[in-house]
Amino acid sequence: MTVPHISRPELLVAFGALVAALGLQSSIWIMNGNTAYSPHTLIMLTELTFIALMSLTIFRPSLLTTAPYRIVSFILLGLISVENVSSIATILHLLVTNSGLVGYRLLGTAIAIFLTNIIVFALWYWEIDSPGFSGKRWSRYDKDFLFPQQIHSHIFQAWRPQFIDYLYISVTNAINFASADTVPMTRQAKLLMSAQALISVTTLALIIARSVSIIGQ
Repeated sequence: MTVPHISRPELLVAFGALVAALGLQSSIWIMNGNTAYSPHTLIMLTELTFIALMSLTIFRPSLLTTAPYRIVSFILLGLISVENVSSIATILHLLVTNSGLVGYRLLGTAIAIFLTNIIVFALWYWEIDSPGFSGKRWSRYDKDFLFPQQIHSHIFQAWRPQFIDYLYISVTNAINFASADTVPMTRQAKLLMSAQALISVTTLALIIARSVSIIGQ
């Protein structure tokens, strides 16, 4: 089982996506200041600290293979995922209790949640298959996803998936609730894709639909 080398440009793109996810989460709690309880502030500060630590890997990619950075990358993605689900739960609670949400603010929150969902799952897919920030495979299998280029390896001999390829999987799964051309091969990949699809359905069907309804009133 070989672990592919991650180039600095690929690492920069992935790190930029990570920062964007944190920015989107910050915008959610800024737009809904009345829902920003102290635990969320603590989580955001923790995420900022971890991202600052992860930024060192851009200058020293060899740090990715060390145990502390493996743990930090895993915890960071977990925190962002939990915070995004928490945002959905909080907004749904406000919808059910008719807490006087403004339609445009609710729509902006839904879009931020949806985009965060795409980014964080792209990072998860990259993490388990590439193997992302941790520099380590979390699966005993060599492939969690099977790309068309890997099926036609005689044509794409030097090809390997990069972060953008996993971002594409995440976008198509979030919109179509299924990957366009890539097959999940392991249970963990299938569970992650299922979780992302459920979050997308909840965001699109409930929050965005309700926000449009409020705007139209």
